[in-house]
Amino acid sequence: MTVKEMIELIEAENMTPETDVNAEVSCGYTCDLLSWVMAHGAAGMAWVTVQTHMNVIAVASLMEMAAAIIPEGIQMEQPSLEKAKDEGITVLQTKLTAYEICARLAAAGLAGK
Repeated sequence: MTVKEMIELIEAENMTPETDVNAEVSCGYTCDLLSWVMAHGAAGMAWVTVQTHMNVIAVASLMEMAAAIIPEGIQMEQPSLEKAKDEGITVLQTKLTAYEICARLAAAGLAGK
């Protein structure tokens, strides 16, 4: 699945449209504890988190993730979005809950990590 396909599937808005939406998504993950995500993250991962600060982008960049997904219409801080653009990290926002996002991704065949 590509980021573009994932955007449609989870009814998301791309908050960083300059990034590569043709990137392949290798797996999905949901967690809000950054140290845990650093220990278990993977390249190409789609990461669902309610965190919106700069460290989210740092972790996503470090792990070479395909996207960070912010659920429930939560707004990411503008400085974090600017950093995401600089780092080439796609940030998606959707009104779906984290549970709904994961359910849709799993039903579409995307494996968890």
